[in-house]
Parts: sequence; C-alpha cells; structure tokens
Amino acid sequence: MEKKVQLLTVGNPKTLKGQGLRYLTAILHLAPHRLSGVMNACPYATEGCIGGCLNKAGRGGIFRKGEDTNAIQKARIARTRWLAADRAGFLAQLHKEIKAHVRRAYRAEMVPAIRPNGTSDIAWERVAPELFDRWNLVRWYDYTKGAHRLGQTPPNYSLTLSRSESNEAECLRALANGHNVAAVFAGDLPATHHGFPVINADEHDLRFLDPRGVWCGLRAKGPARRDASGFVIR
Repeated sequence: MEKKVQLLTVGNPKTLKGQGLRYLTAILHLAPHRLSGVMNACPYATEGCIGGCLNKAGRGGIFRKGEDTNAIQKARIARTRWLAADRAGFLAQLHKEIKAHVRRAYRAEMVPAIRPNGTSDIAWERVAPELFDRWNLVRWYDYTKGAHRLGQTPPNYSLTLSRSESNEAECLRALANGHNVAAVFAGDLPATHHGFPVINADEHDLRFLDPRGVWCGLRAKGPARRDASGFVIR
C-alpha cells in the first residue's frame, strides 16, 4: 500500500481568489489520466486535454535540472494509488480532512467549498455518494468532460462541462439546455462564442456562482499554450 499523504490542499492561486467572495476552497489533486499506473482517473480524456493538462502548470511543472518529477507529482500519484488500493481507507481519511476544512472555513467566517477533481475526472456521485449527503453544507464543484453527468449530481455538487477538440457539439447542446461550458482560449477572451456569452473564468474558480448558459473562458496556461490539436480555441 502507498504511504498515506495529505489529500486536500488549500492555497491554489486561483482558488485563493474566492476568499474575497467568502469561500474557502480545498482541492483534491490526483494523478490525471493513466499517470498513476494503476487506474484511469480521466476516462473522458482526449489527446488535446492530455497534452494541455494543468497537471504540469504552475508549481506542478517545476522540476530540478535533470529530473522529470517533483514532490507535487509524487504526492498526486501516491493519492491515486491509495484510492485504487484501499478505497475505504482513502475515503475515511478524506472525511477527516473535510471535517477539518469545514471547521477552518467556519472559523474564518467563510463557506467551505471543495473541488474533488483538481486534476482528474472521477464521477464522485457514483464512487462516493455519501460525501454529498454527509457534507451537505459544503459547496462541491468540478469540471468534467462527461456530458452525461450534467444534471445527474446531488444539488450541492455543481458541474461545468469542459470543451475539448472533439466535443463541441455536446458543448453547444449543454449551453442550449442552460449548463455552462469551460473552454480554453488563446489570447484575449471574446465577448461571445457560437452565440453564447463568454465570461472570464480566470477571475475565480467558483463556477457555481456563474450565470447559466455561458462559456467559462480560460486563457491557455502551461502546456496548453503549445496546443495544436484544437483543444485551445484560436
């Protein structure tokens, strides 16, 4: 069994922006796609999103000379292997950390929020539905490429569909039905895209506060700046 590591992290530069809106966000970062070697944490991944994954953006992509990994990447792999090897133990630890996060948020007079898929795309409403019942005052949210999940999650678990180079038709259907879609743009964000408004989703990460039926525009970061697959809209 993998050595136990802390599951939830607080301090992501983007989620810190939400503190100005009185939300304290914790994120669960796992190893994306098949990087852990034991499971596929992103079953809906495309070539474009794998290549432009935020897993190696920011501190996650800073390596010492001659190395191809770092403490952040090792921790994400360890968490994922723990989940695969001992789901019950993993979830027991997750509940403990959620309890601590809720207490921390209340002490700071903030609303606790949790994003369980920081660098993964797991259907937590199926894997661990008890999370949302037990912690029903937490604002849960995620991005997903699984369009079939939209509208199928508990009321306190908000999903934003993520656009890839191959699912634009699904995205337009979701927008027409009042769901939101996150899309990565090169350069400045347009005012509209395919007739739907584009908001600046880099201002904060609290997607459950967004108006409905909009593109959540994100500027290309990390490896996504080099995308040529169509994942990034140019």
